[in-house]
Amino acid sequence: MLTVTDLLALVQPLTPLTDTEKSVTVSALAALDKAQVGQLSFLASPKYRRQLADTQASVVLIKAADQAACPANCVALVVDDPYLAYARLSHLFGTGPSADGSHADSAQIDPSVRLAQGVTIGAFAVLGKGVEVGQGAVIGAHCVIDDFAQIGAQTRLQARVTVAHHCTLGEHCLVQSGTVIGSNGFGYAPTATGWQAIAQLGRVVIGDRVEIGANCTIDRGAIEDTRIESDVIIDNLVHIAHNVHIGARTALAGQVGIAGSTRIGAGCSAGGQSGFTGHIEVADNSHFTGQAMVTKGTTEGGLFSSGLPAQASKDWRKMVARVRQLETTMARLDALEKLIKEPE
Repeated sequence: MLTVTDLLALVQPLTPLTDTEKSVTVSALAALDKAQVGQLSFLASPKYRRQLADTQASVVLIKAADQAACPANCVALVVDDPYLAYARLSHLFGTGPSADGSHADSAQIDPSVRLAQGVTIGAFAVLGKGVEVGQGAVIGAHCVIDDFAQIGAQTRLQARVTVAHHCTLGEHCLVQSGTVIGSNGFGYAPTATGWQAIAQLGRVVIGDRVEIGANCTIDRGAIEDTRIESDVIIDNLVHIAHNVHIGARTALAGQVGIAGSTRIGAGCSAGGQSGFTGHIEVADNSHFTGQAMVTKGTTEGGLFSSGLPAQASKDWRKMVARVRQLETTMARLDALEKLIKEPE
């Protein structure tokens, strides 16, 4: 149970609150139309404004323009950005496992491992030779931290995360279950009889406050390191190939794939299922809509798209039929142009 006073540690309202309002308690988050007494909600989009008058929430995060419509039985926390305030407060209501500094008896920890104060290690986790783990970090059940890897302070690895040898994660990162950091890159030289594997000698180096979704794969560099700068967010099922460099504050949605040695600038974003070919450079603040097929780099930021939105099947079939006729149609147009240009 939290009081409004507890919430004020993370958000600063623009209008003053009475002592009575500060003593109101909340125990959960809920949407405006579903919130009950004792719950916190927020109004971030005008399309939900109609729900404000009837909400049963005890506390609502709103903008100043919406304060007058807030019910009398509800404490209005007036802020510049209700969605950002909600994001900050949401962590107070988390239900995940706590970091209690315990080490499961079933965990295998090499004698050379260096653990800072307050590190939590889950059941059947394996920490190899020379591993270093920073203060307050959490290593989930069945995680494997291979030899000489480094995990920064307050970083949390959920169950079954693998961090391969010599890879590093910064501070305050989150890696969700099933992700593999430091797998071998897809590097092979063709031979007369098949393929010769190329040793992948680089690392994966990840900055601070990076969040990585479930079941992602981030390959180690072939010679140089694969690098992900600070404050990057990565959704589930993303693949990042060897030698890729991702700039700070970039966001990658689910099923994005980035081929080897591509450099993504800072402040970029890629919608779901976007694909990047290898050895290209993408400028800062470049944004790609879903399923973009990026075969060339960008020299300046902007919004980029490719592919066709879904449409009624009959309309799509007509469009495809016309596309197949383009070559014939162009030949007919060329012939007509020649006739028009020929002198009488």
